[in-house]
Formats: sequence, structure tokens, C-alpha cells
Amino acid sequence: MVRRNKRAPTRLIEHRPEWRRLRHPFQPQEVFSTDKIEAMHEMALKLLEELGLKVLLNDARDVYAKGGARVNEDMVFIGRDMVTAAIASAPASIQLRASSKERDLVLENGALVFGPGAGCPNATDLINGRRPGSLRDFDNALRLCQSFDVIHKLGPCCEPQDVPVHLRHYDMMRSQLSLSDKFPFVYGRGPQQVAECFEMMCLALGLSDEEFLQSAWCSTVVNTNSPRQIDRPMGQALMDFARAGQLTIITPFCLSGAMAPVTVAGALILQHAEALGALVLTQLVRPGTPVCIGGFGSNVDMKSGAPAFGTPVHVQMSIGTGQLCRHVGLPWRGAAGAASNAPDMQAAGETHHSLWGNLMANAGMVFHSAGWLEGGLTFGFEKFINDVEALQTIADLCTAPDASEDAFGWSALEQVDPGGHFFATDQTMQRYETAFYKPLVADLNNFGTWELNGAVTADSRATGIWQQVLSEFTPPEGGADRRASLEAYIADHTAAGGAPIMD
Repeated sequence: MVRRNKRAPTRLIEHRPEWRRLRHPFQPQEVFSTDKIEAMHEMALKLLEELGLKVLLNDARDVYAKGGARVNEDMVFIGRDMVTAAIASAPASIQLRASSKERDLVLENGALVFGPGAGCPNATDLINGRRPGSLRDFDNALRLCQSFDVIHKLGPCCEPQDVPVHLRHYDMMRSQLSLSDKFPFVYGRGPQQVAECFEMMCLALGLSDEEFLQSAWCSTVVNTNSPRQIDRPMGQALMDFARAGQLTIITPFCLSGAMAPVTVAGALILQHAEALGALVLTQLVRPGTPVCIGGFGSNVDMKSGAPAFGTPVHVQMSIGTGQLCRHVGLPWRGAAGAASNAPDMQAAGETHHSLWGNLMANAGMVFHSAGWLEGGLTFGFEKFINDVEALQTIADLCTAPDASEDAFGWSALEQVDPGGHFFATDQTMQRYETAFYKPLVADLNNFGTWELNGAVTADSRATGIWQQVLSEFTPPEGGADRRASLEAYIADHTAAGGAPIMD
């Protein structure tokens, strides 16, 4: 028998470089037949041609018109030839560049990129309670995102409402570039704020204008106002990011029964049409500019009108979205989510069901995969930690099991008599430290031991974990230098009055 080695100290965070770039482990599932997907795509084209989109930004309507669309006041009618051309010019594979090359990503069909819960105005945890988001909360959420390899890109986890909105982008960009080396986000809140964020990225990363233009260094999310409307800030963001060659993630938010038809098929057709209509604008501005389509679809509770997540409709819409996006050959995003108000059983079930739906759908990018509560109103620190447990489990699934001759285990089978056990075989002793996923939060002790240790539940264990992660956090290499490179720029622009948002 192999002598047992002395156990190494247990690490709270398991750094796994292979988790930084994931590929889907399973083939995508289908909820509609191929001919039905083709028919849904055709109806989406008909919708754009005959019903059109309401586009509130004059400049965007001008671009559509010059590209061949029929414009009647604020309504834009887009021919299928324009859609076909846009699909052909948009890249099927997109290189996402981060501050560290080790964090670079590829977004394409088959890839699996996780982003945290984002867009939340509030934050909550079991120590400090629920509160409006602050810069401290925003920074701490960034530290958590940086600490776990299964979070691949950054997002606005909670809005720093204690910073005036005309100055907020300075702090958010400085924090992203100094506390993390992962792929960042930029809000599309108006051309001046967007341009200044791009300038700060070039300054901190030492990029020329041409180097910035030739790769995707950041992303923004553009939500259409379903049904069939693109508002002024979103139209401007589509054009600003297209001109700069940065990634636009087009996201209709189609809740079946409210802002979309009550049927899954009808909601998907509307979502698909809106995504394709916005795609056309980006490709008219700059052919070949990187775009990710898809959507965030689920249903509402028909009694209250409240959004619901992790439902059968959420899963079916995720799978159907994947089918439609693969039909046009473009990378796409999906989303997890939870309506629960606390990091409880409901929150876990909603998030796990929606995550699994995205896994079955082969979503290229999964938003709101950790920390999202209350339908996006609150970012939860305990929720984030418990969700990371689920993401790490999925990441482990992305590594195919060993099928070598040694893994077949003949020697172990020979060593164990009928009715025996495999704890002490040579194979077990050689592999036991790395054989299985090591839980971050889960307590696998029996009831007696769990009770003796204080009967601590998963949400309370998560509190201790996020506190420890923050207390031990070290900024990434180069973070301090990037922060220093921005100080004069931010001071000068703050003194000049900052940058207004677009309404």
C-alpha cells in the first residue's frame, strides 16, 4: 500500500486555472424542431419588415435610413436583406481582452462565460442588512468576483449610489481596473461618459487608439424596451460601442405575459426580432463590430405581474434562444436569476434551475449567475457565495472524466475482496486529494457533528466565507499601477464637472 502523505492545509479558495476558460460539456438541447425554428426566424423577419421598431434617437434612425430601412417618423422598418447582411458581417467568434492575458476569453458558440449578478441598486448581507448600494459595496463585490476563477467577466453588481451619477463612471472604472484583471464593463449612459471610460482604459492599459479599436476590451449591455422599442440611451450605446469596436451585448428583456406574448414561441419571436433589429444598427455603423445577441426571457406571475425566474418558461426560453442564435450562427447570452428576497431555498432553486437551463441551452455568456436577488433589485453577498458553489460544480463538469487505463481501476478492483472497501487501495491513495470536487460552502458532516459545530446553516457559512475572502484579498498584479495612472485624469475631469448621463 502507498503511505499516506501528511494532509496539506485546506484552502478556502481553490484556484483552478482550467476554470478560467470553460467549454460546454454537453450537447445543446432542443424544445422546438428545426422547421419550427426556421418558421420563428421567418416571423421575426416579417415583424421587422411589417411592424417595425420604434427608435427614439434621431441619429440612429438616420443610420437605419441610409442603410436602406424605411423610416416613418420614429418607426423603422427593416428589410430582411439588411438583417441577412448584418448577420453575415457580425463575427461568430470574439476575442475578449482583459488586463491580464491569463483572463482573456473567447466568446463563441460552445464557450461558457459566467458573469455575476448585475445592475442591482441595492446590496444585502446578514451582517449589514439591506441597503442602497455604495462604492464600498461595489468594490467589495469586485473583490469577490476577482477571487473566484469561475467568475469570468465583471459586471455592475451593485450601483454605487453614494457617488453622483455624473462622476460615478470614474470610480467604477478605476475600481475595475485596479481591483481586478478580468474583462470589464462600461455603462452606455451617454457619449461623453462612454468616451471617457474608453480613454481611461487606454490610459491604464497603455493602449493606442488603434489597439483599442482592433480588440474588444470591454462590453456594455443594451436592453431594448420590449415590445419593439429602442430608447435614446440604448440607441446611442449601440452606435458608440460599434464605432469603437467594443462588445455590445444586445438583451431584450421579454417577460412572457407582460411585455411579450404569453406563449414561449411568441415571446421568442419578439425577442429574436428585437435582437436582430439592434444588430443591424451596429453593423451599419461599423461592419464586423463584435456583437452578442440573445436575451433574458422568463414569465411573470399572472396574479401579481411580478417577474418569475427559474421557471419552466425560463428554461424553455433559454433553450429556444440558443436554437435561434445557432440558427443565425452568432454568439449569444442567457441569464440565470432569482425572484426570492433572501438567500434561501427559493433563491437556490430558482438560480439552479435557470443555470441548468442555460447549460442545456449552451449559452455562451450567462449573466446574473451569482448574487442576484429580488429580480435584480439587490445583490446578496451570501447569495453570491452560495451561487459560486453551483458554478464551481458546473465548472468541474466541464472537465471530462479520466478514461485512461489507470482510471479503469483494474489494480484497485484486484485489491478489494467482496464486501470490502476502496479507501486504502493504491489508486485511492494516489488520487484522493484531487479525486473529487471540494465544496466551498456545503457541510458534509453527519447531523451529530454538524450540531456539535453549532448547527450553522449554508447562508451563515457563506457569511464567514465572504468575510474571510475580503479580509485576505490582494489586488492583482499591476492593479496599483493602473490605479495610479488614472488619478490625474480623474482629478482633472472631476474638477471640470464630470460627464452628464443621457436621458
